[in-house]
This record gives sequence, C-alpha cells and structure tokens, in this order.
Amino acid sequence: MYAIIEACGRQYKVQENDVVFFEKLDTEEGKTVSFDKVILVSEEGKVQVGNPYVKNVKVEGKVVSHGKGKKVLVFKYKAKKNERKTRGHRQEYTKVEITSIKTSTAKA
Repeated sequence: MYAIIEACGRQYKVQENDVVFFEKLDTEEGKTVSFDKVILVSEEGKVQVGNPYVKNVKVEGKVVSHGKGKKVLVFKYKAKKNERKTRGHRQEYTKVEITSIKTSTAKA
C-alpha cells in the first residue's frame, strides 16, 4: 500500500515505515504529524484518485529529527566588470517516519 501526498508545496510517494525528508515543519521531535492532502492511494491493486484529494484518508508520521542539508553555493558573475558574488545556502528539513496510512476501508 502506498499513497501520494501533498506537503510543503511538493508531492511525495510514501509507504508505511518509510523515512521522508520534508521542508521544515513546525513540530517538535517525537510528535505525531498527520497529512490530510492525499492525492492518490493504491491498496492491493485498487487505486483511488482524488478530485483533488481523496476523502477519508490520512497519512500519519512521527517526527524523527530536524536538520540542515548540504551547502549550495550560488556564484554570480558579470564578465569584464570585476563583479563577483558568492553566497551559500543550507535548506532546513524535517525527517519524518511514516507510521500509518488510514483509509475508510481499514476502519470498517
């Protein structure tokens, strides 16, 4: 069973026990997060596609840690002008372990 969810402006394919890196979420480590914006659910060969989201489906996960990614260097240069700028950026992320995908058929 897998699901495609929308979080932080991106779409992620998740399964139970997966570890996913999201952009920084405002939750503490060890807390539970739930994602309601489920676009697609595939369960035992049956596929449910939402319009735009599938109803009565939730994906829950546990926040494992917060951190920063590798540094990305941005170098701006203008030829023949002696103009050079170097900037660095480290994107913050939240590491989430997916614990369950709850559908309406699982409750019944």
